Amino acid sequence: MRGISRNSLAEATRRLDENVLASADAARNAVSLGGELFEVVALFDREHSLRRWLADQANPVEAKTGLIGQVLEGKASPSTVLVVNDVVSQPWSGARDMTDALERLAVYATVASVRGTQLDELEDELFRFQRIVVSEPELRAALTQEGVEASHRHSLVENLLSGKVNSATLALVSEAVVRPRGRTLEQALEYLGKVVADRAQRYIAVVRSAHPLSEDRLERLRSLLTRKYGREIHLNTEVDPQVVGGLSVRVGDEVIDGTIAGRIAAVQRRLAG
Repeated sequence: MRGISRNSLAEATRRLDENVLASADAARNAVSLGGELFEVVALFDREHSLRRWLADQANPVEAKTGLIGQVLEGKASPSTVLVVNDVVSQPWSGARDMTDALERLAVYATVASVRGTQLDELEDELFRFQRIVVSEPELRAALTQEGVEASHRHSLVENLLSGKVNSATLALVSEAVVRPRGRTLEQALEYLGKVVADRAQRYIAVVRSAHPLSEDRLERLRSLLTRKYGREIHLNTEVDPQVVGGLSVRVGDEVIDGTIAGRIAAVQRRLAG
């Protein structure tokens, strides 16, 4: 997001933190709040005319919040209505930005009670499930098959992960599977992981190596990347025999390729050129 939408997201996030998540009850029920906000995101995605009307800056804020009250009456908690009202009250560059902002707030609410090592575990769980999906075509097909009821996909995720991962992880994976919002399942999982990292004000580095790395080496790499990017780094590690030797590190769109395979490919490109 840029410009006015970026500022509106920051304001909506501030209101979420100060007016909703600051209370102990909200923290305890954060996953439920996140789930209700995801339901509103799905509503906005389905009802295009509603979404456009709410994002239209020419329409009075009072009319927007009044409509939200009518639409969500008896269907959502007061906290959810408050958050949605805060979002639709802000100016947005477009309807898509408004809905994307609400999706981010849904993620923020879902992980609101996750702290410290639990946050590391959540990010690891999202990444590991993403890699499992990539490596297990039959599982991916079952989770993404068209025409399958959302409730069936949700039950499948529940059966796979319930009791094995953090409740926030389960909620986010279910959302990625049931409502990927035009993304592939892998893209949806990666996106949600990035939003979680953004919320924690850190970057995710995907590290590929031919063999598992020692804790000492991982810690040195984390410290090096933290100094380079000026922000705390969470490492997601992947063992890939095709790496041959060395490391490949991806932070956002930037790839640091120190692998033997990468150097060979670079030489081949220069020779071809």
